[in-house]
Amino acid sequence: MAAVKQEKSVIMDWLTTVDHKKLGIMYLIAGTLFFCKAGLMAVFMRIQLMFPENTFLSGQTFNEFITMHGTIMLFLAATPLLFAFMNYFIPLQIGARDVAFPFVNALGFWIFLSGGLLLSTSWFFGGGPDAGWTAYVPLSTQDRLGIDFYVLGLQVSGIGTLISAINFLVTIVNMRAPGMTMMRLPLFVWTSFISSTLILFAFTPLAAGLALLMLERIFDAQFFVPSAGGNVVIWQHIFWIFGHPEVYILVLPAFGIISEVIPAFSRKRLFGYTAMVFATMIIAFLGFMVWAHHMFTVGMGPVANSVFAVATMTIAVPTGIKIFNWLFTMWGGKITFNTAMLFASSFVPTFVLGGVTGVMLAMAPVDYLYHDTYFVVAHFHYIIVGGIVLALFAGLFYWYPKMFNHKLNETLGKWFFVLFYIGFHLTFFIQHILGLMGMPRRVYTYLEGQGLDAYNMVSTIGTFFMTAGVLLLVVNIIYSAFKGERVTVADPWDARTLEWAVPTPVPEYNFAQTPQIRSLDPLFYEKIHGDGTMKPAEPIDEIHMPNGSILPLLISIGLYFVGFGLIMLEMENALINPWIVVVGGFAITFGCMAVRSIKEDHGYHVPIDQIKRELPRKGEK
Repeated sequence: MAAVKQEKSVIMDWLTTVDHKKLGIMYLIAGTLFFCKAGLMAVFMRIQLMFPENTFLSGQTFNEFITMHGTIMLFLAATPLLFAFMNYFIPLQIGARDVAFPFVNALGFWIFLSGGLLLSTSWFFGGGPDAGWTAYVPLSTQDRLGIDFYVLGLQVSGIGTLISAINFLVTIVNMRAPGMTMMRLPLFVWTSFISSTLILFAFTPLAAGLALLMLERIFDAQFFVPSAGGNVVIWQHIFWIFGHPEVYILVLPAFGIISEVIPAFSRKRLFGYTAMVFATMIIAFLGFMVWAHHMFTVGMGPVANSVFAVATMTIAVPTGIKIFNWLFTMWGGKITFNTAMLFASSFVPTFVLGGVTGVMLAMAPVDYLYHDTYFVVAHFHYIIVGGIVLALFAGLFYWYPKMFNHKLNETLGKWFFVLFYIGFHLTFFIQHILGLMGMPRRVYTYLEGQGLDAYNMVSTIGTFFMTAGVLLLVVNIIYSAFKGERVTVADPWDARTLEWAVPTPVPEYNFAQTPQIRSLDPLFYEKIHGDGTMKPAEPIDEIHMPNGSILPLLISIGLYFVGFGLIMLEMENALINPWIVVVGGFAITFGCMAVRSIKEDHGYHVPIDQIKRELPRKGEK
């Protein structure tokens, strides 16, 4: 029989939580820390390249930084930051009280963090991985312990990402409120749904590839050794079958955030909703078909190169539909240029520039000139930073009041935008020119007298602007926590979607009564055709909630030790037998899974009296 909620200390409450909102905040904090760490590495690398023949970093350290920067930014910063918003807002936007599997949700977070920490442990054992974030073989099969941390860390972290994506899919399919049909889903939910589908199909080949690499490195398999019948190009295919969809795994939810912010601050419905949904599907489908455009110079031949070139260029069509729909949404709207809208609207031209250089790179013959130059670096940073990071900042300023019950300071926010945006273009636009001049990527120094000095100096100064902007954001967060405008109303932006219908702060059960959805933009519909509040689809009754559990944390600790024990097999003079660590890790993991399977946990009920007390009084919004 369900019991009442167990009271815990604050620390134990957060360590054992299965609440999607708290897990969203934990993803936000973890992703931000990884973002700052990888960003600091980027600043160090740019300082190294500020002058020709600089000696600020050694070549080995530069290689380790460049590998960890790319790996952390994509796997451990951008992904969890998007998962933060997906965790917090998908249930709220579809009218659900939680995700489908709260326990699995917590498990996904802790496993992701455990993998990230395992990767970071490499710094204490001789240095980080140094084979680039793509870990091309045979470079990644060399005898370097850091690469073992890369392989096992990403393997563990990927399990967390994969089960979280499955959870999002089941939640969106099964947990929607009455009336919330698929074609009434907010764009952020749609893009999260498709992104989760991509994770399902893209992370599995990555897991297989990492397993092959692990077997090769630790157990002397021969998958990538040509003299033993192996093939090094197989790794490139496996990696890019994951690697190219990974871009869309990140950028599609970013599109979703932009599609929420622009209508809210343009005071207009999103233009071409149906076209946006189908454009997202087409982008995702084509994103899986074009992996080999990363391999034009491998020698696949003119026919294969042509097919992948044309398929790549085709992606510009559905992307163009999205660009025009965002512009038409703003067209004639009553636009409020606050910080969120500044980031969202500036996203559009920046992303277009990244897309245009993408089409240039898709031309296979010309790609031979661009290949492995700074032109490629500039292109993907216009997509990753100019697209995804700008969208993340837009989403942060937009949803911050709902997550933390106060707004971020707008003056500091606009200065942050100015510094970051100028710094971004100074850093990366100039790198197009460096690439066209032939400066190769991944080099830690260059000779003077090649005309590269001034451009590299400008690029580095740009990173200082971006760093100053991020520091200003930190100041803003601290300042706003104490002095920021408190938010006590549900809808401080006069927005349109369902998350703004729940009270601020959001109750643990989200909705006292499951809402009845009557339209796309359901809250806006009720403002126009109703009394401004959502109509309930059920009477007030006790609400069943899941209990927290420490088991997800313990399972992730077990997996950490499994990974670390396998890495110890490659260590010289390990303190204890590595197999003891491996077996111990498995024992913790499977032991916790057994406890979860055997122990009955029926959750608890929120009583009706408490729900009625917490209901907004009539007239409150």
